[in-house]
Order: sequence, then structure tokens, then C-alpha cells
Amino acid sequence: MTGLGEEPDGATPLDPDELEGLKFGHVTTSGELNELEQANIESSLRWLQSRRKRDVLSEEYVRELHRRLFGDVWTWAGTFRLTEKNIGVDPIQIGVQLRNLLDDARYWSEHRIYSPLEAAARFHHRLVQIHCFANGNGCHARIMADEYLRENFDHPPIDWAAGHDLMQGNERRDTYIAALRKADGHDHDPLLKFVGAIDG
Repeated sequence: MTGLGEEPDGATPLDPDELEGLKFGHVTTSGELNELEQANIESSLRWLQSRRKRDVLSEEYVRELHRRLFGDVWTWAGTFRLTEKNIGVDPIQIGVQLRNLLDDARYWSEHRIYSPLEAAARFHHRLVQIHCFANGNGCHARIMADEYLRENFDHPPIDWAAGHDLMQGNERRDTYIAALRKADGHDHDPLLKFVGAIDG
């Protein structure tokens, strides 16, 4: 069992100040933290199912979803990060980069630039690349992509995990992280295969 701050490959390490935002002082391992976060995520998914149609392509919604997903665990949930990470744009650029992405994603759906799954995969990748929050970006971006699919394309969600736990080290997670890294270099095919947009 790893301690807090010791994460699997591809995860964002937390700064000491960010760890101070943990609402549960008794948590000492990443396994305990994952259980708390998973419970919070499951309750937020019930909230999502009860919501009427909404504009998911807004900064307000991006923040609100993160707060819903992680706000029971972290005091800073829904707040853009203020520190540099091993991934992501300069914190000063988060707002601008996010607005550009949201505008692009709206254009993609309104003009049917990409197939629904390709649009969602590209949206997901750029949201992870921006890395708006101190932690939880992968999960948040996967759910954002699914909501984008549902609200803008009337398309079912992506089977991201395929029976695996993407928060733990396993072959599915390794394939997912490798696909995101390829997309960083403008090769989107592995990610498109991962989500089923093209044959693998």
C-alpha cells in the first residue's frame, strides 16, 4: 500500500499545501484516499443522472462537476490549481486554454467536424493536457467527455475502464496513459482506438 503522494504512473503528485486540503485527517494511504474519492464519485454520478439537459461546455460546469466529484474529500475541489505540475499548462494559462477548448468542442459538435467518439477523445485529451485541477483530472475529463457525448451528440458514454480500475496500475491504465502521451505528440490514433472511434 502506497502512502499519500505516491501515485501510479501518469498520476499527478500533490504538493504538501494541497494535501492539507484533505478533509479526512485519518487517511494515510493512497488506497484509503481512493476509496473515499470513489464514494464521492459514485454519489456525483447519481447527481448527474438526475440532472436535466445542460450546457456542459462552460467553465462554470467544468468547475461544478469537479466540485461534485471531489468536494466531499478535498477543500479545493472545483478550484483551478495554482501550482506547476508534471503535466499541464502554466496555472496562469488555465482559464484561457480551457475557454479555447470549450469553444473548439462546441464548434466540433455544431459543425460535425469529427465523429462523436473522435470529438470526445480529442476533448478528453486536451482537458487532461490543460490539467485544470490539483488532482482528479483524469476521472473528471473522462466524465466530461461522456457528458459532452450525451449532451452534444446524444451518444452513449465511452467504456473507459472495460472492467478495470483506471485509478490502479494495470494493463488497461498503461494503455490509456500511453495513448494520452501519444496524443501529446499529435498522434491521436492510439487514443481513438482506445475509445473505439477507429478499429484497433
